[in-house]
Amino acid sequence: MAEEKKVKKDRLKWFREMRSELNKVVWPSGKTTAKNTGTVLAISACIGVCIWVFDAVAVMAVQTLIGLFAG
Repeated sequence: MAEEKKVKKDRLKWFREMRSELNKVVWPSGKTTAKNTGTVLAISACIGVCIWVFDAVAVMAVQTLIGLFAG
């Protein structure tokens, strides 16, 4: 019984401390969040295009090699 009370107190203490820490966080504004999201999407698209181009070149190279040695 005493152990259950201790566990309950520990949980309550943890939630109080977590709330206290979250109040200290400086949250970004909506404008900053939108700007950062746009940047992440743009960089992700650029990396995706680079991978797509590399893959297309690699496929062409493999097909060329297969064509040279198969025919």
